[in-house]
Amino acid sequence: MAGVKHNPNPRSKSPILLILLSLFALFFLFFLFSLIPNTRTEYSTNPTRSPQTSFVASLEDFLAHRVPKTRSDDTVRTTDGDDVVGVRALDDSMYKVESERLVHGDPIGTTPIRVYVYEMPSKFTYDLLWLFRNTYRDTSNLTSNGSPVHRLIEQHSVDYWLWADLMAAESERVLKNVVRVDRQEEADLFYIPFFTTISFFLLEKQQCKALYREALKWVTDQPAWKRSGGRDHILPVHHPWSFKSVRKFMKNAIWLLPDMDSTGNWYKPGQVFLEKDLILPYVPNVELCDAKCLSESESKRSTLLFFRGRLKRNAGGKIRGKLVAGLSAAEDVVIEEGTAGEGGKAAAQNGMRKSIFCLSPAGDTPSSARLFDAIVSGCIPVIVSDELELPFEGILDYRKVCLYS
Repeated sequence: MAGVKHNPNPRSKSPILLILLSLFALFFLFFLFSLIPNTRTEYSTNPTRSPQTSFVASLEDFLAHRVPKTRSDDTVRTTDGDDVVGVRALDDSMYKVESERLVHGDPIGTTPIRVYVYEMPSKFTYDLLWLFRNTYRDTSNLTSNGSPVHRLIEQHSVDYWLWADLMAAESERVLKNVVRVDRQEEADLFYIPFFTTISFFLLEKQQCKALYREALKWVTDQPAWKRSGGRDHILPVHHPWSFKSVRKFMKNAIWLLPDMDSTGNWYKPGQVFLEKDLILPYVPNVELCDAKCLSESESKRSTLLFFRGRLKRNAGGKIRGKLVAGLSAAEDVVIEEGTAGEGGKAAAQNGMRKSIFCLSPAGDTPSSARLFDAIVSGCIPVIVSDELELPFEGILDYRKVCLYS
């Protein structure tokens, strides 16, 4: 923007450690929402089920009952001169609000995190949710390795769960230590509700790239973005392919990621690092094995080590071939080629519930949903991945539930 110099140290810094603690609750939220039994539900014109059953059921309920009839729009429609005034006015307003909070004994760190959720045009939000809803049962769309794209979207649906909770009525909120505010000057953080994974998998390539460019311009035109250079903005890019063509222009934002991938295969050097970004868990593909299930399956766990998945992968996932060669003849070890389709899900769930240990090697990326599939199946994960950074690793001691090889 001409005429405005970005302040590298704006008055309000992003409370990254605070958002880390608040999103810690989201770790359990994914399991609550996605893995209670009856995770595969059919659509209904009169949904009466609780939304806390699966991504599909929650989305159906959200679109049927929680989409506002009238929506505002934060699209910026100003000239360059007006834009300069807007950035300065927002900066002054935010400084005034923060000063009042400090004067009245309300310093940052002692109150709920205040998040402003952008009202983006429907093509970035609701239209993409409807696209997923309307194609979920009908599509046979597969990735190049045979994985159903809608299953991958569910697996990386952190953007939906977080946004849906932020949009919910206060009495229905799960993350009580995060407050959605209606005025930008009151915000500690700004959430960008763009469904980057849905758009990547369900739009044609050129259509997707065009939408990415439009989203980039929309966000970077915002006075709040220009004020901080994006350092207090949260961008969900949980699938490593999503937003890839333009995300280098938003590298200052707080990215929500599945892992760091320090190999550089998916994220370029300087784009992601632990001091800035957050690693959030995958939504598991299998159903939760609850206390009753664990009790019943304990005597049936006759397999020592189990793995089902793609045996040939790129990058760090090449270790899978070596593991197969070394373990295929071992006693009480089951190594199977498999995909993420409905039959593959049932086979993986059945195998994990019959096993004591579950192999969790790197895939195309250092992380894999299989780790969380094993945890919710009561199977001890055996992690084989040199570059892996786990969600909330500074808080959770994974050594108590996993083995590392």
